[in-house]
Amino acid sequence: MHNYTRDDIFHMVEEEDVAFIRLQFTDIFGTMKNMAVTVGQLEKALDNRCMFDVSSLEGVADEEESDMYLYPDLSTFEIFPWRPQQGKVARLICDVYKKDGTPYEGDPRYVLRKAVAEAKEMGYTMNVGPECEFFLFHTDDDGRPTTVTHEQGGYFDVGPLDLGENARRDMILTLEDMGFEIISSHHEIAPAQHEIDFHYDEAMITADNLMTFKMVVKTIAKRHGLHATFMPKPKSETYGSGMHINLSLYKNDGTNALYNAEDENGLSQEGYYFIGGLMKHMKAITCITNPTINSYKRFVPGYEAPVYMGWSAKTRGPLIRVSMEKEDNSRLELRSPDATANPYLALAVLLKAGVDGIKNQIMPPKNIDENIQKMTQERRDELQVEELPRTLGAATAELEKDELLISVLGKELAEKIIKANKKEYKEYCMQVTDWEIDHYLYRL
Repeated sequence: MHNYTRDDIFHMVEEEDVAFIRLQFTDIFGTMKNMAVTVGQLEKALDNRCMFDVSSLEGVADEEESDMYLYPDLSTFEIFPWRPQQGKVARLICDVYKKDGTPYEGDPRYVLRKAVAEAKEMGYTMNVGPECEFFLFHTDDDGRPTTVTHEQGGYFDVGPLDLGENARRDMILTLEDMGFEIISSHHEIAPAQHEIDFHYDEAMITADNLMTFKMVVKTIAKRHGLHATFMPKPKSETYGSGMHINLSLYKNDGTNALYNAEDENGLSQEGYYFIGGLMKHMKAITCITNPTINSYKRFVPGYEAPVYMGWSAKTRGPLIRVSMEKEDNSRLELRSPDATANPYLALAVLLKAGVDGIKNQIMPPKNIDENIQKMTQERRDELQVEELPRTLGAATAELEKDELLISVLGKELAEKIIKANKKEYKEYCMQVTDWEIDHYLYRL
């Protein structure tokens, strides 16, 4: 995070020969949007006077007060390394405000900012480290994405089996040029599947970084003639792409609120309560962390993604894994989310659910130190193991009845998400797939 002033930005723009500035923001579905201005309009932009019509955005078309203003966050100023050296392009991530100078409640960044501030008042700060998986596919002769790949690389393979390593290397170098600290990168289990992990940070910074990360990965892939997709399950009968989220909670004095060296699971009482809050609201949270029809194609037993709700400090495959690292590095790893999630909304609901657990002293179900996926159904029933929602429709129904998450998102934004999800799921349910034609047409 940079502590830039207005003068710093004017100076960098002049020194680096920046010609355009993209004012970026994120819509409710987690899609990055932007308005480009020239250097001549930079002062206007920094004065928060750049206006746009929010009613044209998908999901907010019924907005009565449609004219909104973009308020740039000066700390997010970055110059795109891949653009020309003369007439460079920079960006500023923006908050969305109404004409009266108050924050727009439907701005995902505002939702997270409010959640972070409320947790801070309770004495907590959440750090987040994401693990982002994606596929690199070929494009066709017209540049359109396909699901075709010529490689057969597997977990941790290297070239020449890993045909995407050059693209992945350039992504990492570009991200580092933009201030990212890359922890690791590797080929994932499925052919053409990759993972790049960057250093954890506070929730808002990580959400901004996730939006930037996805933009960089897609941009550099295109320069290599490839298409990068964060679609959770682009091909059947193989592994999907997730985005495991590592959560750390710190008190205002800097101590790790989750850790207790004396406990058999390494958890403090607050740590147990935090897990309890997550588990209580997890079915509704899934609607936010796994927001597409395709997200639920990943929740299939036998393909690593968690299907059942359980937590453990001793096994690697549960929904929530308690890391075995000690003290400051102690954290929780939530293994269900995927990268189609709007990061601002996802981190907001996770933070608020966990803190709700602490506030109301919600104890989680007993930890299950066995492989839940390989259990018999009788054993799961004995342990009262619940399943995550298996469709977007089911997850949306869970969100609709979760009062805490509705309050976190705000009533209007929650209603828009629920309405959009119901429409999408209804359209999906009406489709007749090739699978159905292949299986039924000739014999029914």
